[in-house]
Amino acid sequence: MKKLVVLTGAGISAESGISTFRDSDGLWERYRVEDVATPEGFIRNPEMVLDFYNQRRKEVLTCEPNYGHKGLAELEQYCEVKIITQNIDNLHEKAGSTSVLHLHGEVMKVRSVKNEQLITELSPDNCEIHIGDKAADGAQLRPHIVWFGEAVPNIEPAIKLVEQADAFLIVGTSLNVYPAAGLVAYVSDNTPVYLIDPKPVSVPSGLNLKVYREGASEGMRHFMADFLKEI
Repeated sequence: MKKLVVLTGAGISAESGISTFRDSDGLWERYRVEDVATPEGFIRNPEMVLDFYNQRRKEVLTCEPNYGHKGLAELEQYCEVKIITQNIDNLHEKAGSTSVLHLHGEVMKVRSVKNEQLITELSPDNCEIHIGDKAADGAQLRPHIVWFGEAVPNIEPAIKLVEQADAFLIVGTSLNVYPAAGLVAYVSDNTPVYLIDPKPVSVPSGLNLKVYREGASEGMRHFMADFLKEI
């Protein structure tokens, strides 16, 4: 069975109403990266950081997958689909995808500030954490998010997936954020690469590339029509 490896970014979830960070009206227009997405920001003002992610969880809970997500889940009927996502939402899982590797963490999960392996999943009806909320080891809880300046533990497993891909699909990412953007360099020679994004995306030269200059849902429909003819 063919292995399709997929890299998704903010663009696939934007259609579902998830606020993006980098667009002109995105979250970084309203919040400084240094304040809400760095270890130093959490040390300076943990209450503000916790509230920021409490709001992100509430937003995620109001959103549903779009056909960009649902199409990837449907493809599992025809091939092995491995998703690598830069997104912290759970819309791939909600759509039914069974193999999702989160590079930057998961917003519905929290962990101990002392032990990054001590992870708890929050429930939809109890999705906020505050100062004084403790993990099982007695340490303060923090979002299970990879902040700027922190290591990306899942990058090595992601590289291995890309190296094994029979086809590589990129959906809704500018390929500007590293190390995720560097994954395309691990695609084997002559492996077909597909890109779905309404905006121009800079990709390395020499790829066996097909571009769908469309939003996630529309682009996914056209990609699937083409891809299913080839497998």
